[in-house]
Amino acid sequence: MNSNTNLKILLVYPKFPETFWSFKYALKFIIKKATNPPLGLLTVAAMLPTAWEQKLIDLNITTMEDNDLKQADYVFLSAMSIQQNSAKEIISRCRQLGVKVVAGGPLFTNNQEEFNEVDYLVLNEAELTLPRFLEDLKKGSPQHLYQTDQWANLETTPLPLWRLADIKKYASLNIQYSRGCPFNCEFCDITLLYGHRPRTKTKEQVMAELDSLYEQGWRSSVFFVDDNFIGNKDKLKKEILPAITAWQQRKKYPFTFLTQASVNLADDEELIRLMVEAGFNTVFVGIETPHEESLAECAKYQNKNRDLIANVKKIQRLGLQVQAGFILGFDSDPLSIFEKQIKFIQNSGIVTAMVGLLNALKGTKLYQRLDADRRLLAGITGNNTDFSINFIPKMNRQTLMEGYKKVLSTIYAPKYYYKRVRTFLREYQPRQKIKFKINGRELWALGKSIIYLGIIGKERFQYWKLVFWTIFTRPKLFPLAVTLSIYGFHFRKIFEKYL
Repeated sequence: MNSNTNLKILLVYPKFPETFWSFKYALKFIIKKATNPPLGLLTVAAMLPTAWEQKLIDLNITTMEDNDLKQADYVFLSAMSIQQNSAKEIISRCRQLGVKVVAGGPLFTNNQEEFNEVDYLVLNEAELTLPRFLEDLKKGSPQHLYQTDQWANLETTPLPLWRLADIKKYASLNIQYSRGCPFNCEFCDITLLYGHRPRTKTKEQVMAELDSLYEQGWRSSVFFVDDNFIGNKDKLKKEILPAITAWQQRKKYPFTFLTQASVNLADDEELIRLMVEAGFNTVFVGIETPHEESLAECAKYQNKNRDLIANVKKIQRLGLQVQAGFILGFDSDPLSIFEKQIKFIQNSGIVTAMVGLLNALKGTKLYQRLDADRRLLAGITGNNTDFSINFIPKMNRQTLMEGYKKVLSTIYAPKYYYKRVRTFLREYQPRQKIKFKINGRELWALGKSIIYLGIIGKERFQYWKLVFWTIFTRPKLFPLAVTLSIYGFHFRKIFEKYL
């Protein structure tokens, strides 16, 4: 095969199941199909020969016909563990039609032995392994497995090929600035996939990615997908955030940003101020648990010996809405943990509180410990909110499941949920200089919220109480209050599946 062969490549992104994270029911209010496009596949697409014909199918926003597969020379597949069922269906369809599959991403990197039927496994970071595969393919001798124990230099990462994506179908577009996390929580596989030392792109790369999104016509939310955006604080403060702020000012603030960070963000007011000035308005934080012994058990040392509620309120007071993840099922969890989680979530004003059950991801220290103790059960689904757990917990399993159900049924109940929204809105101090006009899509969402939440919803009283409270006390936050009401509707719809 020579380098000038015009291959037809079909890039396929598997479907996500319905979870709290999918925001499926919330997306319907704003006429969107999915939260974010498949950034990894779009980046891989930019690494392929320009002569090749490429097409992207994201099964979260569209369907895939057999004819799409038949026309492809190769299917490129990337997935996370939560997408494994959909990924296996895609692989099966490809095998039935005789289409060769090239697979990579976290699902395949962490579970390669489960996917021997895949023709070519291109694992770890594509910057390192994909060129080797492409070179062998050009020679006509591609191997089954490509992997590495090295870490990629992100300064070699190309701009994602955004022209392949139907961006109008997504609630937010995305950028990756860094990979890696300086912490090493027992249950987390991020350091396995990306290492301890945060690796970053250059200021020029970040500006080029912002330009690329702007040139696509995007004028909305952008998600920095980094697992810990603040892993290299100095570079952020000295280079990246000032550059983003200057870019935003030149373009009259076309974007708002959200990202993920560790709770020690609260220790650095200058960093928070710079993030807010740059247009960040939301940060997702891994709180996990208010129980100190459980934090010690899972090596979440960055959360220990601090007033977590005070930290959250500080971050929100300085202009960043805090969304957070919580976990139940640690060996050290006492029977009182369920009430403690509820009390913490309510008092913190964390509206988007994602509570899941602990599961052992393959290769993590937790997985190794439980394996040594012979406590591992069936393979993980990747969904820690579907009442499944892949190990034998120290707490009675039924007690754990009933306690988990109690937490969810309480924090997502209209009475508690809307009270939490008001707690948050009282203390949240957004950047006032950034003003957005209400567009037709937002008006449509408001209209639907009035119908589904204010007229026929069981939360009618709480909805209208919040609406009038916000109008009279925090009128500038009215759009956010409606958005959070819609989030609550989604959370309740997902939870009701398990009642």
